[in-house]
Amino acid sequence: MDNWENQRRDWRDYLILSGKGVMMGAADAVPGVSGGTIAFMTGIYEELIGSLKRCGPEAVQVLFKEGIGPTWRYVNGPFLLTLLLGILFSVTTFARGVLFLLANYPEMLWSFFFGLILASSWLVARQIEDWRGNAFTAFLTGTVLAYMVTSIAPAAVEPTSLMVFFSGMIAICAMILPGISGSFILLLLGMYAPILGAVKSMDIPVLALFAVGCVIGLLSFSRVLNWMFASYRVTTLALLGGFMLGSLNKVWPWKYTTAYTINRHGEEVPLVQENILPGSYEIMTGQNAYLSISLALMVLGAILVIVLARSAGTKPSQG
Repeated sequence: MDNWENQRRDWRDYLILSGKGVMMGAADAVPGVSGGTIAFMTGIYEELIGSLKRCGPEAVQVLFKEGIGPTWRYVNGPFLLTLLLGILFSVTTFARGVLFLLANYPEMLWSFFFGLILASSWLVARQIEDWRGNAFTAFLTGTVLAYMVTSIAPAAVEPTSLMVFFSGMIAICAMILPGISGSFILLLLGMYAPILGAVKSMDIPVLALFAVGCVIGLLSFSRVLNWMFASYRVTTLALLGGFMLGSLNKVWPWKYTTAYTINRHGEEVPLVQENILPGSYEIMTGQNAYLSISLALMVLGAILVIVLARSAGTKPSQG
């Protein structure tokens, strides 16, 4: 029995849970921030992975043998539905505000997320008592892999039906990995703008195809993660902590664009960027680095993570 199965939630708990879903949806809208990081730091990550893992053939067997009610409880339906509604609400509402901030105040938004992810990585590291052997190797591996992924230049591809489907499978796996951004994976695949455009225009065929890919990828990858937590918990924690630390390369607030591309609307958008110091940023771009405000937002993000982790029982990886 999983350690989250004995939980009993009232309406206040579900209200808080929906808020966590809103935060996950807003984070996933930004190319570089993972909704999995939000789930991790708010204490629902293992419950999320364990619940998703149950949405498979076993659930179908329970449905035929015992009926709808037991099946709903078996897959932790109230938890998943509440979280999903929060994510969908965020994607269709608050995510627009996040994208507005990303376009107009990127230094401040990236600073806030930088603080969030840095503190989350630190909290994960605190849970690992013995850093010898596999734990250190896993942490270092996760850091290097995330750094390498976030250093890859985005591609430009034709948004075919097959590409929409496979991008959903791949991106959803990243979205539930702390530190690996599903939106950034879409950006690397050249599918970020087409999918975001489909969301804004409510292009149902494209969204449905993308959703099918997401469901297949989610149900498959959640089983892998659940097995990793059950069999190699400390090593898995170290690996995920490394993912978060390495992803800081992507969310560094001050970037200099060295190459641009033209999106399908004829707009010039950054293609390749390099991280620079705030002073160099002002000289090279002629723009205000907003250093004081940005540092304050970094601290605010870090404090928010610590507060959320303490409210979740100081164990950001447990439900």
